[in-house]
Amino acid sequence: MIDRSTLFKTEPEGVTGQPWYVNCVAQIAVMKSPFELLNGLMNIESAMGRVRRKRWEARIIDLDILLFGQEIRESHNLIIPHPLMHERRFVLEPLVQLAPDLVHPVFKLTIRELLNKLPIPPYSGTVEILKEET
Repeated sequence: MIDRSTLFKTEPEGVTGQPWYVNCVAQIAVMKSPFELLNGLMNIESAMGRVRRKRWEARIIDLDILLFGQEIRESHNLIIPHPLMHERRFVLEPLVQLAPDLVHPVFKLTIRELLNKLPIPPYSGTVEILKEET
């Protein structure tokens, strides 16, 4: 792991009646393909007890590949960049901590510009910094 953002407490989007999530973004260096990385992330989720039943249900862990360098890929089980990251404050708030000037490979806007385009909460998800214990 190269770096990670602050932890953020975030309101679920697209569903109601679920507890808030804890989100962060990590920058990692890998010597794997995106598909090998995805398989490894799914193995971690499974080992931690995640069972996939339905989309957007409450879950113990959810690991996503947001970006993989400047690659653009689309297959049945992996889309890079993540297809919804530009709409999600809970992704962009932590990502802007790590790479505010990184240019999204599809939209050709920086992460900061994508974040600034989002509506002000509560219209685009509530995000709060979670105080970490040291």
